[in-house]
Amino acid sequence: MSASRRDVLKLMSFALGAAALGGARPSWAASAARFVSQRPPVGKRKFTSAAVEQLIARTKARIADPELAWLFENCFPNTLDTTVELGSLRGKPDTFVVTGDIDAMWLRDSSAQVWPYVPLAAKDEDLRRLFRGLIRRHAVCIAIDPYANAFLPDPTAKTNLDWAKQDVTDMRPGVAERKWEIDSLCYPVRLAAAYWKATGDRTPFDDDWRASMRLVVATFREQQRKHGPGPYHFQRRSEVPTESQFLGGYGNPTRPVGLIHSMFRPSDDACLYPLFIPGNLFAVYALRELGPMTLALFDDKAFAEECKALADEVQHAAETHGVMRDEHGDEIWAYEVDGFGNQLFMDDANAPGLLSLAYLGCCPQDDARYRRTRARAWSAHNPYFFAGKAAEGIGGPHEGLRMIWPMSIMMRAFTSRDDAEIRQCLYWLKTTHAGTGFMHEAFDQDDPAHFTRPWFAWANTLFGELIVELAERKPALLRG
Repeated sequence: MSASRRDVLKLMSFALGAAALGGARPSWAASAARFVSQRPPVGKRKFTSAAVEQLIARTKARIADPELAWLFENCFPNTLDTTVELGSLRGKPDTFVVTGDIDAMWLRDSSAQVWPYVPLAAKDEDLRRLFRGLIRRHAVCIAIDPYANAFLPDPTAKTNLDWAKQDVTDMRPGVAERKWEIDSLCYPVRLAAAYWKATGDRTPFDDDWRASMRLVVATFREQQRKHGPGPYHFQRRSEVPTESQFLGGYGNPTRPVGLIHSMFRPSDDACLYPLFIPGNLFAVYALRELGPMTLALFDDKAFAEECKALADEVQHAAETHGVMRDEHGDEIWAYEVDGFGNQLFMDDANAPGLLSLAYLGCCPQDDARYRRTRARAWSAHNPYFFAGKAAEGIGGPHEGLRMIWPMSIMMRAFTSRDDAEIRQCLYWLKTTHAGTGFMHEAFDQDDPAHFTRPWFAWANTLFGELIVELAERKPALLRG
């Protein structure tokens, strides 16, 4: 995120926060007590699904706390209510999903925003139409540029993001921002595989999609950098160091060890060491999903074997170079490495990160190495772990010190089996929305009214996904 984008969003947040805190007793306390729906009126919603509305009603009825139920009802459908645009592109159904307050589509965010609705698609034709269009749009975007993270509605347009217009990179029409992040290619694979498994619908998996998947694997191979740095480079003129990359835009030095290079993290912040371990583990997961899927759809044994071979190679490289030891000599995952032996331990609230590995399916939830890594990430060993009067959680360089991301609290709850721990997470989420009825990008550890991004659909939908998941896995926590 550029300095200009940060400033605009922070000013919006400060204004909302100031409006909310007029007087000794926050003015939002009275309005929140009434729990009036914050959803758009039915006629102004971007997309409506009967299956989603039925799930909202069923789940809300299982929640005893009225404020938590209100938050769920506001948040779970937020992606559908406010960010989905249906249309057609090149003669086929098209779905474009914006992040919320930015009129562009991130491959990562758009995939994650609709993820909780996948299980409902088998019984809702409207949802299947949405997913077919989005899977096709992802294929179009990847074909335009597999290195870009964000795209425009018009594939022929130039970027309308002020902070990206002067970037020093190979910018192409249709691209909104061109930050190479491994997860940008993993998320569309994750979504496509889940949709196919849930519905058996082959419709969106045409020759264009198949070609885009070949490009995904080719890009992963290219960014192993076994034969030089490859074609991707990126620099940005900004006073924020994490907005650009080192050494002519190719990143800090690495030794080719089989890991895939990533110039940026899921936060859109620059990697310090280009071998980003959570992203590599996510790539392994995506490749293990993609191989069997394409084998079943196209009987492409050679490509399935290529996916498996690359997944095995990256997994072995991660096990060899991405593992470090704590002060007790026990193994934990590093966050970033360079292949020369230098390793960075931290965590960032964005997914994939160390905390979210089990949520994304990159490892079992009870894996011993993951459990140790998870505990260390949620502690003072992580420079971006913050504990204040309002909550505890993980942030990142993107919004700076003291700023907790609700997403990290959700990930802690998703990856916990402990009732007390989950109950604490729900309490923090319920008490830090600053009366808005929605989740935010980040909030101050001591003052939830100081928050960023009042309209961040991924965080909203993820919160709704958590409540749905807990209604099945830990129903007593919601009834209590």
